Amino acid sequence: MRPAEAAYPYQDGHGPLWLCVPCEAWIGIFARSTRNLPLGRLANAELREWKAKLHAALEPMAEAKARRDGVSIFEARSKGYKWLAGELKIEPKACNINLLDLEQCRAAVGVIEQFEQNRRAASPSE
Repeated sequence: MRPAEAAYPYQDGHGPLWLCVPCEAWIGIFARSTRNLPLGRLANAELREWKAKLHAALEPMAEAKARRDGVSIFEARSKGYKWLAGELKIEPKACNINLLDLEQCRAAVGVIEQFEQNRRAASPSE
């Protein structure tokens, strides 16, 4: 599937993707791939929703770490994924939004929410 084709699910052209129209599942393809290699796991609507929730929870933590520690956003994200892998008890290589399944995404969001609650409870009130 390519941008401008009738069933293409994005408003803007995000590049080519694999698409299953009946179950509304899709996954992007590496832009320079000559063999149409997928970017990660085929995601239906529910998995995409949880991946978006995970991204929304993890990205502010990475941005705060980058500011606080003076590291690049890429290094901060990498450290965030490594921490999250430890919390989920999975291999760091397998801890990436594109590779996590639905249950792992739910668990990861829960871990981050608990971390944030603990952090807020431990910080002095303003």
